[in-house]
Amino acid sequence: MGRTQYYMRKIFFYLIAGSLVAGACNSSNTGKTGGQETAAAATADSVKGTPVIAFDEMVHNFGNVTEGEKVEYDFKFTNTGDRDLLITDATSSCGCTVPDWPKEPIKPGQSSYMKVVFNSAGKEGYTEKEIIIRANTKPEQVQGPKIQCTILKQK
Repeated sequence: MGRTQYYMRKIFFYLIAGSLVAGACNSSNTGKTGGQETAAAATADSVKGTPVIAFDEMVHNFGNVTEGEKVEYDFKFTNTGDRDLLITDATSSCGCTVPDWPKEPIKPGQSSYMKVVFNSAGKEGYTEKEIIIRANTKPEQVQGPKIQCTILKQK
C-alpha cells in the first residue's frame, strides 16, 4: 500500500468516526426526553394560540412639513389573534422617528394605538420612515406602519 492510499484511508476513517460521534450527540439529547417534551410544547402552543397585530392603516402621509416641525400620528391596531398581544419593542430606521406603544397586553379582538412622533429638524425633501415591532407574535419581529412627508426648508 502506498503512502497516499494510507493517508486517504486515515482521512476517511476520521471522517466516518466524526460523523458517528456527531450523530450520537444529537440523538442522545432527543433520546433522553423521548420527544415527549417537544410534543407537550407543541400541544401547549396550540392551546395558547397566537396573537396577530393588524393595523387599520399601514401608511400615513403628513404631506408638506416645515423643517424643524414635530408631527405625530396615532396608528390604530387590533389584536386579531386568539391570545393576548404584548408589544415588547418598537423602533424606527432613524432616531428622528419615535414610536410609543401600549405596555399592557391587548386582548384578542381589542384595539389600541401606537403613537409615532417625527422630528423633521435637519431634514429636507421627501422622507419615509418605517416602524419595526417586536412582540409575542409569530414571527417575533413584524413590519409596522410607515410615515411619509416632504420636508420644506424654513424661509
